[in-house]
Formats: sequence, structure tokens, C-alpha cells
Amino acid sequence: CGPSIPKMMGLEGEEIHQSNSGWSPVYVEENLCVMSIGFMLGDADDPVIWRGPRKNGLVKQFLRDVDWGHQDFLVVDTPPGTSDEHISIAQYLKATNPDGAIIVTTPQ
Repeated sequence: CGPSIPKMMGLEGEEIHQSNSGWSPVYVEENLCVMSIGFMLGDADDPVIWRGPRKNGLVKQFLRDVDWGHQDFLVVDTPPGTSDEHISIAQYLKATNPDGAIIVTTPQ
């Protein structure tokens, strides 16, 4: 819901790029890449006030249109609670037949 991941990972000012295989995530290390709405904002202090279909559409794009390459793990940081993102992520990932999933959430 906000641009906190680039800041937490020391990636402020980085940009995502479009390639023939989709969006290219930003690499922190050779084995760790990141995608965030924070890379798409004009100003890192801009709030992201999206709900419903628009937010779920971006979640789907991050899962479908980002060229993640071969990854052993996918960590998705979502807001606390039981919002639509959790349901959407589970539905979108189910179509990819993952080996497993762990969902951790807090009830704020």
C-alpha cells in the first residue's frame, strides 16, 4: 500500500524497466529481487490510496507480468488484516501450481 519496500531495502531512486519478457524487478543481490509500487511513484512520499479492482489489478500484474525468472521463494508484503489482497494473491498463485505457500498475517 505504500512505497516502504524500496526505502527498507535501500533501493530508493531505482526504477523498473520493461523488457520483452515483462517488467524487470530491481535486484538487491544476485538472488534477491524486489517489485514495489514505490518504484512507480513520482515522489517517494506520495500515498497510495487504491482499493478494490485497481489494487487487485496491480497485484495480479506483479505476479503475472514481472519477469521473476527462477525463484525459490516469493515473499509478498501486504497490509495487516484480512483484506482482498490476501484472497487475490492466493487465487492468482493457485493457477501457477506452487509447491506450497505460507501466509502470515496479523489481525490489526
